[in-house]
Amino acid sequence: MTTIHDAPEDFAEDQLAGWTALYADRVRAVHGGVVSLPTAGADPQVAVVVGGGSGHYPAFCGLVGPGLATGAVVGNVFTSPSAAQVWSVAKAADQGRGVVLSFGNYAGDRMNFGLAAERLRAEGIETRVVAVTDDVASARSAADRRGIAGDLAVFKALGAAAAAGASLDEVERAGRRCNAATRTIGVAFSGCTMPGASAPLFRVPEGHLGLGLGIHGEPGIQDVPVLSASELASLLVDRLLAHRPDGAGTRVAPVLNGLGDTKYEELFLLWGRVLPLLTGAGLQVVEPEVGELVTSLDMGGCSLTLQWLDDELERLWRADAYTPAYRKVAAPVAALVPAAAVAEATAEATVVPAASGASRSAAATARAAIVAVDELLRDAEETLGRIDAVAGDGDHGRGMVKGAGAARRAVEHTDREAGVAFVLGRAGAAWAACAGGTSGVLWGAALEAFGSTLGDDAACIGAGEVVEAAQAFADAIVHLGGASRGDKTLLDALLPFVDALRDEVAAGTGLPEAWRAAAAVAVDAAAATADLAPRVGRARPLAQKSLGTPDAGATSMGMVLTRVGEVLAVHTAQQEGVTA
Repeated sequence: MTTIHDAPEDFAEDQLAGWTALYADRVRAVHGGVVSLPTAGADPQVAVVVGGGSGHYPAFCGLVGPGLATGAVVGNVFTSPSAAQVWSVAKAADQGRGVVLSFGNYAGDRMNFGLAAERLRAEGIETRVVAVTDDVASARSAADRRGIAGDLAVFKALGAAAAAGASLDEVERAGRRCNAATRTIGVAFSGCTMPGASAPLFRVPEGHLGLGLGIHGEPGIQDVPVLSASELASLLVDRLLAHRPDGAGTRVAPVLNGLGDTKYEELFLLWGRVLPLLTGAGLQVVEPEVGELVTSLDMGGCSLTLQWLDDELERLWRADAYTPAYRKVAAPVAALVPAAAVAEATAEATVVPAASGASRSAAATARAAIVAVDELLRDAEETLGRIDAVAGDGDHGRGMVKGAGAARRAVEHTDREAGVAFVLGRAGAAWAACAGGTSGVLWGAALEAFGSTLGDDAACIGAGEVVEAAQAFADAIVHLGGASRGDKTLLDALLPFVDALRDEVAAGTGLPEAWRAAAAVAVDAAAATADLAPRVGRARPLAQKSLGTPDAGATSMGMVLTRVGEVLAVHTAQQEGVTA
């Protein structure tokens, strides 16, 4: 259990602040993460920026240093960092030769790193993206697999190539070749507990272990009886050899990784069983790594990674690296240049567009709704986390709280003369920047779409305009998330809501009553997702476990729409001069 914290929701930021202070002689903090201090006399190189959620130390910030990553983006616990955070770290890490962004293959990370890459390219910074897909248990197709402990191998190849002075094309190619040659399988002995939570995200049945775990608190895809060390070693090795890459040679770089609560002595014992199996299979083991390298808070478990080597990949694997948590040094590393004071850029004054009276009135309702939603989600955080943990990583409640809290702070400080487009635009940007993850991006974009559809200069905002704004809200999520009705996502609550709202308004129902009726439809639709199997996202490999439990995103959507309807009814009554 994670017991040392003040405010659990600030755990990620607080631990990173302490870590950065500890290693201030080799890294500096930037918004969203850290970057390495330059080495004395070194030529500019391609910047390798890695990242993901907190809870995986030494990934990701512990791998920043000469020969490995140039910078690391650090999101909330088990949640992808926001696009704004990725952009910030990449900008700080860029040395004029381009940037490679690398991360585990999860929907939120793909979305946020992808959006950051687009922004960097638009600013003239050549940017490439290399997603790690090493987890053989998560999907049949290599492109759909998760990235777990194979992160280390890919990051190492990228960093070594960059340190050798390779071009952006060459660094990207090295990372992709390493990823294609890397396979991982893991097992869980016990679940992990989020900071502030009273119970682990999942429990392994007594006398069993979970085969095919993820590193975000996800349970294994199959429960199997507990094995002896020798049996476990055989299971791990056999599974990986069955997924040997086409054309692979006989040299491998193994990583036996602990997930956070498995003692080093146990890992050493297990390695003693794994090594003879590898050599017995005709493989030559090259510089193996055993220890905690990509963890999952306090999860009990381990994983075995094999990277099949050729001459180039072996050179990159053996190359020097010197970071706070990973060191491989065949020759002295150049002294680090002391940190120089970096002046903060002067923020430009924000210009608030002129707004109509109708838009300012709608903005007041929007502010009140966001405050109410923030309070609602704080009360529901643990419930949403438990629902999400059944077949996911258990971070949905925490992510929604961080997003809504950021949106609330943003709107509470906006000019009271601002219109609804400006207010919801600020709310959406803050939600996406602070929440991270898939839901952070989706909610942020949707709020901005809702506000921009209503506009700051609207002469009148009635029920018809709100229906179109709700449609834009949904369209933004469909476009950005790529999901459809029936995929067991928040759309299974949102799309029925929009349809019902349109029908009610078309029938002449007043907006508050129409919204209330449509929200009830959304709540029922969210409950009905218990009968669906997820077809997209992180829960897809655990489809059978998901059956019988509603989708967390759909559940929170129904709750939020209901609360917004309550605020809308009160504000409409007040505007009509009726005592609510």
